[in-house]
Amino acid sequence: MAANANTKYKDSVFSLLFSKPDLLREVYCTLEGVSLPPDVPVTINTLRDVLFQNRINDISFEIGGKMVVLIEHQSSLTPNLALRLLMYIARVYEKIIGANKKLYTSQLIRIPWPEFFVLYNGKSPFPEKQTLKLSDAFENPASLGLPEKESPALELVARVININQGKNDKLVQKCRILAQYSAFIAKARENEGIYADRKEAFRQAILYCRDNDILKEFLEKHGTEVLNMLYAEWNQEEALDVRYAEGMERGRERGREEGMEKGREEGQKEIAINALAEGASVDFVQKITGLDLETVKNLKAP
Repeated sequence: MAANANTKYKDSVFSLLFSKPDLLREVYCTLEGVSLPPDVPVTINTLRDVLFQNRINDISFEIGGKMVVLIEHQSSLTPNLALRLLMYIARVYEKIIGANKKLYTSQLIRIPWPEFFVLYNGKSPFPEKQTLKLSDAFENPASLGLPEKESPALELVARVININQGKNDKLVQKCRILAQYSAFIAKARENEGIYADRKEAFRQAILYCRDNDILKEFLEKHGTEVLNMLYAEWNQEEALDVRYAEGMERGRERGREEGMEKGREEGQKEIAINALAEGASVDFVQKITGLDLETVKNLKAP
């Protein structure tokens, strides 16, 4: 990978932890509810510049003829995630096929069967499981004056699984690495409420988990990296949450202003109608209400 890519795109704790084929095989078997022998190869195809800018929170890999895209999502889920996954998988297939393969060849180019999983680990309340569909974003053909369709010509389905502690416990506990990762994140969140300094909270969470056999080998080897990654990730998440809240507030403010303006206009129209009914001239009513002349004329009873 080019040096500038290393400085621009950073691994997350999630992508660093799940960067080993054996662990991905274990996670996949748990999520899909299947059993695969340990000699089934896993080929990692993670892209470094797609979907989550600056922070790599996704892992894509091939296993048993399938292309699996696995994503960790800590903040509130965007409703556009299925669309972003569509753009992502197109890039992954492009990477697999390579520039030298001819798409217009007479032979069918075989590509892996796609599967999409989102592991939700955010603080906002979220159901244990949810399905995201690309078709939810499509315009309704009927609203465009077109015939109704039974199903769209294009679809993408992503399964969202809540891996927070207390959610999907039976599923998560089947996978040692998922269970321990969930416990580690829960401890880090718990410590945020205890320590005033966020970095110290994470440092203590790392020490606790390491001493209690939670991701022990991983934290012994990558403890300093994990501390810095987690601190950067959660600060970024917090900044995104603040910007989202500010955006929502600006939207509400615009809505209030538009509502007030609409209410003022409706009030002026009511004054105009009453004045016209009393015999006031159109010009006079236009002056006292500030409405445009054409509007006042249209309000005058025939």
